[in-house]
Amino acid sequence: MLQLKGKPVAENVYSHIKEQLKTWTQKPHLAVILVGEDPASQVYVSHKQKACEAIGFKSTLVKLSEKATEAELTQKITELNKDKSVDGILLQLPLPPHLDSKKMSDLIATAKDADSLTTPSLGLLMAGRHLVSSCTPSGVIEILKHYNLSVSGKKVLVIGRSLIVGLPLFHLLSQENATVTVAHSKTENVKELLKEFDFVFVAAGKPHLFKATDFKKDAVVVDVGIHRLESGLTGDVNPEGAEGHLKALTPVPGGVGPMTIAMLMQNTFNLAKEQRSK
Repeated sequence: MLQLKGKPVAENVYSHIKEQLKTWTQKPHLAVILVGEDPASQVYVSHKQKACEAIGFKSTLVKLSEKATEAELTQKITELNKDKSVDGILLQLPLPPHLDSKKMSDLIATAKDADSLTTPSLGLLMAGRHLVSSCTPSGVIEILKHYNLSVSGKKVLVIGRSLIVGLPLFHLLSQENATVTVAHSKTENVKELLKEFDFVFVAAGKPHLFKATDFKKDAVVVDVGIHRLESGLTGDVNPEGAEGHLKALTPVPGGVGPMTIAMLMQNTFNLAKEQRSK
């Protein structure tokens, strides 16, 4: 069985960006907004800043208190939208409960939407006119290309319909000429469906929801889930029994995870390049 490790794919992305940056005089600039003290969010933001530093981007961290008001956050996003030195803006989610994540995200200018999560960015993706696309789904596509796994003409299943993973992934796979079915929490008999598909992308958000043997023999399974349990990090798929049954599987951790930040860097670079061309 082929292990679809994300690290070598991410390193290729970084290497390609660094090569292109050799001719740049002004570094791409990513601004990350962190509201509150959520421990997981602080870790993720730290990883993003380290990635910026490693490849030669400028990064700015804007920290707001847990009690920041909608007006305060709106003002900060507006300032960054107007700041010509900033190429990409990312609003770290989740926000504290009193703030509407979708409403706040949609304040980010489309030309600076490094996470590609605003409504206009999702619309451009659906139309196939996107400059950037949601980080985790685009990372999945990069993994497939790196390991020469073509979905063109294949029957593929996406489990999950979130705006962060499932729905953007549906459109990206469709644009790669796959025949895509989307299943979700209200889909009946999901486990019976699994046996029909050559490729399955699992973003259900539940640890070990499926066993490796639930899938079709020689299927390619991409596990987007990540959960912190007492036993360690794990995904939506229990990998036990995968060897000899599946053609390929992303490990958790070490599969899709490294690609999310790599594609955030790629998105920031693409946005910077577009703004420099104007």
